[in-house]
Amino acid sequence: MMISKTSQYALQAMIYLATLEPEVKVTGNDIARKLGLPPSYLSSIMPQLTGQGLAKSTPGPGGGFSLGRPASDINLLHILSITENSIFTQECLLGFKVCDPTTKCPVHDHWHPIKTSLITFLEKQTLELLGGAVKSGKYQIHELPYTQEIQAGDVPS
Repeated sequence: MMISKTSQYALQAMIYLATLEPEVKVTGNDIARKLGLPPSYLSSIMPQLTGQGLAKSTPGPGGGFSLGRPASDINLLHILSITENSIFTQECLLGFKVCDPTTKCPVHDHWHPIKTSLITFLEKQTLELLGGAVKSGKYQIHELPYTQEIQAGDVPS
């Protein structure tokens, strides 16, 4: 399953927020700069995430974005359900109206178990796990690892 740029950017931004301490707030422009994302595109995505309570926006000096709930309570499926469409897990691979055993498309019997496994995988991938993996230096969410920047205190406030 391929996901949209909107979803990719939302996932990257949320994982980045999960690498920060909960009290740290970061502007949308700082997130975009750190991740190499178009700021105007990211600014259209963040309201979707804040509107659903996954991110929080604090206005004013020293304000910015932070996670709206604990990183352990947000998984990839939550984010994708907002950015891709709340019923993307029910859609047919071939584009028919509904992926349903009573109205099977020609690939249903092969695709359904894969889709079920994918949904289970996305539910298990919390921002706590993913942010921790990035902070450990094992993985990155952009061309440059964040570990050195975070340890060096180069986190925007």
